[in-house]
Amino acid sequence: MKLLERYIAREVLQGFGLVFAGLILLFSFFDLIHELNDLGRGHYTLGRMFVYVLLAMPAHAYDLFPISALIGTLYGLSNLSVHSEITVMRASGMSRIDLGMALAKVGSVLVLLSFLVGEVVMPLSEGAAQQWRLSALNSLVATQFRSGLWVKDEQSFVNIQEILPDNTLRGIRIYNFASQNRLQSIRSADRGEYAGPDEWNLEGVSETRFEGEGASQHTSTDQRWHSVLTPQILSVLLVEPEQMSLWSLFTYVQHLRENRQRTTRFEIAQWTKALYPMSIMVMMWLAMPFGLHRQRTGGLGRQIMLGIGLGLGFYLTARLFSYTGELYNWRPIASTLAPNLLFMAVAWGVTRWMDRRA
Repeated sequence: MKLLERYIAREVLQGFGLVFAGLILLFSFFDLIHELNDLGRGHYTLGRMFVYVLLAMPAHAYDLFPISALIGTLYGLSNLSVHSEITVMRASGMSRIDLGMALAKVGSVLVLLSFLVGEVVMPLSEGAAQQWRLSALNSLVATQFRSGLWVKDEQSFVNIQEILPDNTLRGIRIYNFASQNRLQSIRSADRGEYAGPDEWNLEGVSETRFEGEGASQHTSTDQRWHSVLTPQILSVLLVEPEQMSLWSLFTYVQHLRENRQRTTRFEIAQWTKALYPMSIMVMMWLAMPFGLHRQRTGGLGRQIMLGIGLGLGFYLTARLFSYTGELYNWRPIASTLAPNLLFMAVAWGVTRWMDRRA
């Protein structure tokens, strides 16, 4: 049985490798076409554009693991089916459960690879890609409002006009409130650089303090600012939540909770990453029914297209549940687990239906 499992694994991994490489190259080509619009702006040369596209590849790779696992498994099992090898395997005693376990072992390898890409490679490469692009274009991190970025930091509200690619801050205003929401002071600074754990070095500082009926103003060339804000938290502006590591998401969710801000989007992204291995397994099990029976002439391509359609349906359904859960404030685990359970039921139903037809 182990010999058969290794043979199945080789066929599936070969199919996965071909599909995976082809899809990454295709999406990178689309990136290249999109970036041509900015070619020549600032210092954005052709060489810098290629570097950006290369740095963006791990993000595409992570997103493409489930659909590549589906199509690669379909390709491998279909090859075995065309040559009647699946029929021989089943006649020799391999049950549907044995085949599912063989695919699960292959899937565990893909799960490990996706974990390494998603937790180690992608967060670093995506942040570097965005910083590289912004530096080449002489651009700033996009702010959330016309007045700049607003962040709640314990008893203070912080307004930041600009965030440079190296996480240097410009145009900082800190509104500090005392008890009963009474404004205690307003501190403004021309520039801020991260100086260490929970510390920022502010330059060109002007502070207005409100005491009783009056106010006093103080200025200084530099000043220390104690804040729980870190470059890692601010890097959320450069990287989409789905492309952050689980630890970064957990840290940022805790920060939002401490400041009584809405966390739904980031919790959904956190649960999506935690349940991502399940998505890969679901896609492989979804492909299994198409390789259980020998295909009639002309039916192979039709069933592969049906399987690919199911894979795309899974991707769109997952996105739909994610956006709907964020909109209606559903429990994050429900928004991310529902598509996996739904398509596991589809895989089981298709297997039962094809067994009855056999």
